Amino acid sequence: MGHDLGTSPDDVQFRFRDDEVVDHGTVTVDACCDQTNATAVRIEPGDDARVLLPYLDRIALVEVNFPSFGDGRGYSAARILREAGYTGELRAVGDVLIDQLSHMRRCGFDAFAPDKRLDEEDAARAFATWDNVYQRTVDGRRTIQELRHE
Repeated sequence: MGHDLGTSPDDVQFRFRDDEVVDHGTVTVDACCDQTNATAVRIEPGDDARVLLPYLDRIALVEVNFPSFGDGRGYSAARILREAGYTGELRAVGDVLIDQLSHMRRCGFDAFAPDKRLDEEDAARAFATWDNVYQRTVDGRRTIQELRHE
């Protein structure tokens, strides 16, 4: 089992889901496509999230690795998966910083396993930032424009 990647559920600091935490290791995107029983996958920068689309019905967990906070490719992966209808856990792992939390939530992340634990109060404030939003995304919040026209 040495080829398993990914975080342990103990590393998940914030989670916005009610279902059971997936507690088995993730496999690479390539391995997920080859293994018909893989239910947890880890996306690295440079992986194309679209190759997972045929398998979304069997995937319970997608971890998206942010090896450095400046790499934004994981946001695109999250949007691609959510817009394709993925409803499983989408976990941001790696170099996840307070400043990114609200944007990650907007892109569809619902679990966070930062390399360095974040201050809980700062994180709560970050998740509560931007009550009103201008752009439609996958988190279901209505935009300011839509609220104006109620």
